[in-house]
Amino acid sequence: MVRVLFQKLLVAYPDLAALLLRVGFGFMMSVNHGYVKLMHFHEWKTDFTSFMGLDGSLSLALAIFAELVCSIMLVLGLFTRLALVPLLITMVVIFQAHKWDLLGEGELATSFLIGYLAILAAGPGRYSLDSLLEKRLKNKGGRHQVV
Repeated sequence: MVRVLFQKLLVAYPDLAALLLRVGFGFMMSVNHGYVKLMHFHEWKTDFTSFMGLDGSLSLALAIFAELVCSIMLVLGLFTRLALVPLLITMVVIFQAHKWDLLGEGELATSFLIGYLAILAAGPGRYSLDSLLEKRLKNKGGRHQVV
């Protein structure tokens, strides 16, 4: 019964589905990962994974930018597809750190990657700042489409 209700809801309201994906994945990443890294920056900066020769503190700062700032942008639906780029790169870095174990230790990163790819394909939806900005640009005669 509940499953049928949700299927009808998501089929009838694809913009609601996009909103749920954005808010769900963005909130989980920002609170459980980005914010935690920000709070522990000084403790973790020396031991954090070095990526492509960058020192640990710079790698950690880039991870915080992706996981906190870009996730908040994702929740808001602000420059959604652009905000997904650092998040997707971060998932690839996590896979590399877990020796490409997509179903073991990297299972959570795999889940986030799938969610981010779905959002990338679906777009931000009507309930987003991107949609609001696009409407404003059209009303002012602008022909630019928001990312």
